[in-house]
Amino acid sequence: MITAKARAVDGPDKSFRAAEIKRRELDVHDVLIEIKYSGICHSDIHTAQGEWGPVQYPLVPGHEIAGIVTAVGAGVTKHKVGDRVGVGCMVDSCGECENCRKGEEQYCLKGNIPTYAGVDKYGEYTQGGYSTHIVVTEDFVVSIPDNIELDAAAPLLCAGITTYSPLNHWGAGPGKKVAVVGMGGLGHMAVKIAHAMGAEVTVLSQTLKKKEDGLQFGAVDYFATSEPETFEKLAGTFDLIINTVSAKIDISAYLSLLTLDGTLVNVGAPAEPLEVNAFSLIGHRRSFAGSMIGGIRETQEMLDFCGKHQIVPQIEVISADQIDEAYKRVLASDVKYRFVIDISTM
Repeated sequence: MITAKARAVDGPDKSFRAAEIKRRELDVHDVLIEIKYSGICHSDIHTAQGEWGPVQYPLVPGHEIAGIVTAVGAGVTKHKVGDRVGVGCMVDSCGECENCRKGEEQYCLKGNIPTYAGVDKYGEYTQGGYSTHIVVTEDFVVSIPDNIELDAAAPLLCAGITTYSPLNHWGAGPGKKVAVVGMGGLGHMAVKIAHAMGAEVTVLSQTLKKKEDGLQFGAVDYFATSEPETFEKLAGTFDLIINTVSAKIDISAYLSLLTLDGTLVNVGAPAEPLEVNAFSLIGHRRSFAGSMIGGIRETQEMLDFCGKHQIVPQIEVISADQIDEAYKRVLASDVKYRFVIDISTM
């Protein structure tokens, strides 16, 4: 077994503490990664606080992982020692079902194996990237382009793919009007990626305090959703809306902003149910959809796209001792726009 330093939490109301966790010895197709950076996702907070259901503690979160390959199993062909690599929200799947065969492992019919808070094929509880090392089967490790620094690459493994996938699937591009709801870790990536795809991007945020950033990231306009006239002015405007907010919002009000055959895609995952008025859908043949990360093939595609277009998240690098403070600041929307843990401080 491989011993890794980590930061773990022991309950919903507990602080993070230093810990040691065991990683399995390398199987024939496994890759050992020395983690350099791990992003902090809102999903980490939901899970650590038990908001999405029962959690087995102690828990080591983190599914935005960037690091260096330090060892490989005897049968590994996709990666070699010294490679710059990443691991996202899942570390395995059945590989045999219809969805896995299509390269949509995130929708594995038997359930993908999450990077943390899951149980792998060895029967072990998975622990995430707030740690110095991780062992992952080679098929779930992606390559990071040379022109993207590892600290900036980490959030791409969740925030990047979570927004790229629906933009790609629903055809964001030239001639399409795209709105992004929320300007946080996911939202600012959605703006950058949609702009690079050629879409006309508008940000819908509670206030205008991040307007300058939104326009700099590629939005052509920015509106405050706290102002009622926003929904009147923009009614029937957008072909696609990406909702990145991890809190309950008035979905029906946002559906009114779609044009004929427009789609609102939810990528935020609030703990509370979202209500939809049927008349907000049927009046203009609108769709309300959801999207969850992306498959491994699409994740690599996203990384290559970001490398080509020089798209990186805006980050704030912190030490391991600052995780609790970072969680509080995320909940207070006090981060521009993604915290990334420097694992050398572990």
